[in-house]
Amino acid sequence: MPSQRFAPPTEVPGLAARRIAADIVDGVLHKHRTLDDQLDGAGAHPGLKTLADRDRALMRRLVATILRKLGTLGHVLSRLLDKGIPSDAPRAQSALLIGAAQILWMDVPDHAAVDLSVRLVQSDRRAARYAGLVNAVLRRCAREGKALVEEVATQSLDMPPWLLARWTAHYGEASARDMALALGHEPSLDLTVKSDAAQWASRLHGEVLPTGSVRTLLHGSVTMLPGFGDGQWWVQDAAAALPARLFGDIAGKSIADLCAAPGGKTAQLAQAGAKVTAIDRSPARVARLRENLARLTLQAETVVADAVEWQGPAEGFDGILIDAPCTSTGTIRRHPDVAWLRQESDIASLAALQQRLLRKSVTLLKSGGMLIYCTCSLEPEEGEQAISALLAAEPALRRVPIAASEVAGLSEIITADGDLRTLPCHLPHADPRLGGLDGFFAARLVKS
Repeated sequence: MPSQRFAPPTEVPGLAARRIAADIVDGVLHKHRTLDDQLDGAGAHPGLKTLADRDRALMRRLVATILRKLGTLGHVLSRLLDKGIPSDAPRAQSALLIGAAQILWMDVPDHAAVDLSVRLVQSDRRAARYAGLVNAVLRRCAREGKALVEEVATQSLDMPPWLLARWTAHYGEASARDMALALGHEPSLDLTVKSDAAQWASRLHGEVLPTGSVRTLLHGSVTMLPGFGDGQWWVQDAAAALPARLFGDIAGKSIADLCAAPGGKTAQLAQAGAKVTAIDRSPARVARLRENLARLTLQAETVVADAVEWQGPAEGFDGILIDAPCTSTGTIRRHPDVAWLRQESDIASLAALQQRLLRKSVTLLKSGGMLIYCTCSLEPEEGEQAISALLAAEPALRRVPIAASEVAGLSEIITADGDLRTLPCHLPHADPRLGGLDGFFAARLVKS
């Protein structure tokens, strides 16, 4: 029997989760890698395979909290550091962010947050000399940090200034502030259910929203929740579930879902009885879409193609849904990396792609067919202005205004032109975690 003296030392509980969180935060802030890229799929962090579910959940919450509160964290740490955050040791920066986020916003004892952050820097060759600094700063944070957060509570520091300026110009100062506040909350889990929303809300300890989605605060592995394995529901933000419903009765109609993956809207269309053709340019994303449809026991034809180049059937489609690639600024509460990865300069190139998709969709649509265009962006160039440009260029199209009665009477999410525009501060709730929507735009057009 081997001697126990030579057994490797057991790592301190929770340190692996924090080390991986540090790597992923560094990946977003310094290497411009998305959270999706680092958490799922082929590019996922290799250490995730060995993390227990509890540690994986902690790691995800740590990363999300840091990215949601990044501006406030920067303010707090700058007040506690005489010479600023060390720039020559990324691990020291990550350790300070991780420690402060736990102290200020997470249910972690202060001493554990400090100790594990110190261990993080001690285990990094370049950062080890900053262990004393990290220890001292985080101890001060535990004493003084809450007051420093209150100093800037009304300043919307956690949104990039360029984004906040755009929202202020387009939506007004009060709405922009409310949007930024809503995006700072950890989001609920929204589900689209096949049937009997009330029953699923009860089973999942949630509630049925006016729009019919089920919203719950349950966390952890989605795959372990009741109803997942037998395909009774799928994860989909309540706002994202609205555009596909704007077709009305589509039983037996041919509908093309352009840019379809991961398939939430495809599933809605198939569940409503449409003959769906789902197109996406990414083979990996189409494979995921097929897996989702198989779990849900729903049928759709899937095509790997660039929708702009795709020929489509000669007879055309009764309806086309475009959920276009966009800056995704409406999804920051679920994807907080978007705030720090996107630049204002991205908007023009994405708006140009959206126009190409829109012009292509007109050629794929039968006479009398319906086009639903949507984006999860809050930027007018990707919503209202995109539709204005299309209508000016395509006289065969006309807008069909959306009525409040089609969206559960929520008149505040209908624009003066009759388009759909949800904001993160819409659908408020006494518990902020149960309020809010992703920011979405949708317009409904018919080809004459």
